[in-house]
Amino acid sequence: MLLAIEQGNTNTLFAVHDGQAWLAQWRTATYSARTADEYAVWLSQLLALQSLRLTDLDRCIISTVVPQALFNLRNLSRRYLHAEPLVIGENAELGIEVRIANPAEAGADRLVNAVGGYVAHGGPLIIVDSGTATNFDIVGSDGAFEGGVIAPGINLSMEALHAAAARLPRVAIQKPDKVIGTGTVGAMQSGVYWGYIGLIEGLVDRIRAEYGKPMTVVATGGIASLFDGATDRIDVVDRDLTLRGLLEVWRRNAASA
Repeated sequence: MLLAIEQGNTNTLFAVHDGQAWLAQWRTATYSARTADEYAVWLSQLLALQSLRLTDLDRCIISTVVPQALFNLRNLSRRYLHAEPLVIGENAELGIEVRIANPAEAGADRLVNAVGGYVAHGGPLIIVDSGTATNFDIVGSDGAFEGGVIAPGINLSMEALHAAAARLPRVAIQKPDKVIGTGTVGAMQSGVYWGYIGLIEGLVDRIRAEYGKPMTVVATGGIASLFDGATDRIDVVDRDLTLRGLLEVWRRNAASA
């Protein structure tokens, strides 16, 4: 079975695929100092809830944007799965062209999303990935990664408001009932939520105008569902886009091997 690990700056996703379907998915907070042994204990307990064991896993693919955490994730695969992992940006062939000035600058998450997006939705695409940052990634008609836009994530913006302004509380992100807030919490929620809808609409319009071709907009990421139905600029919400990309990269490398 394949263990797919997708690590962002905030959360790390572990998922198990048996060759036919995803059997389970779990998230944990990203902590770069967590050791391979700690991961193994945590993962073993969650696998047991699905009547699985760590010894059932014999393959691994890793995508991480936290370089200092890769050592322990790689050791998890080597020590407990007895497998050399495929690592995005190192020994994994993506099967796509990266058409930016310095291909090494492209984050692993953005490249995996490009692969998953093209396989599922064709191209050209704008992939809006809402996480610690909000990425607007461009996928060409042939599946190539062609660059994009990086903006602060919605959670980051909310935390910045709370941290920088003494009287502004920490509030949950949710879609407010109306735009004009009648209290501090409502005003903050409206500003961040509708501000991000404005960000999405404005950047999608500018990207489409500059690109000069029809483009499908696919939203993904931890809070993508929050924007579902709030704007007509998003054509598809695909919560499993990154996992789809990791699985496709694994299959491409397995086929070439």
